[in-house]
Amino acid sequence: MSIRVLVADDQTIIRTGLRIMLNAQPGIEVVGEAADGREAVRMARELRPDVCLFDIRMPVLDGLEATRLVAGPGVADPLAVVVITTFDLDEYVYGSLRAGARGFLLKDTGPDLLAQAVRSASDGEALIAPSVTVRLLQAFADLPAGRPAAQPVSPVTAREEQVLLAVARGLTNTEIADALHISLSTVKTHLASLMAKLGARNRVEIAMWAYETRRILPGT
Repeated sequence: MSIRVLVADDQTIIRTGLRIMLNAQPGIEVVGEAADGREAVRMARELRPDVCLFDIRMPVLDGLEATRLVAGPGVADPLAVVVITTFDLDEYVYGSLRAGARGFLLKDTGPDLLAQAVRSASDGEALIAPSVTVRLLQAFADLPAGRPAAQPVSPVTAREEQVLLAVARGLTNTEIADALHISLSTVKTHLASLMAKLGARNRVEIAMWAYETRRILPGT
């Protein structure tokens, strides 16, 4: 079965380019295109794609609100959303991750990374453009959060701390497994445990918690 993707961007040339790149990838099919955020939300609810690829800046309804409406905390059956943007340190991108997005990419992303992000989102994981992962999280870790970081419901183990820091540095599950000399399934078990303890919905929120609690400091 192909991974069904909805593409939303107000620029026709961008939508066309994304559609061509995605349809050229084996096992991925673009099933719909939207030109604004409201249309994107409507089509997402009607088509129920496996992955929604949303531009962060769209007319009528921006990508942040569109993400919240289809993937936010209050959504009973959230969809997988990946935000794509021109700006690698845009505060709206950080907000979209808070709203439920599983990751974001830059618009100059190549077809391989684009396909990887779609497949990761479809599998329940998150992928952020490697060139901006740490920069983005560090930039916002240094801003006042407005509230204290959430406390885990039970203590984080030493091994979970290692996985937590690896996630915050942008490592993939495979890279974490290699670095810690553990199996891929063990990495996934630790991630599931961390999400349960921290009340995080995905690995992006795990990474943000690591910065919020100063486990990793900006510039390190």
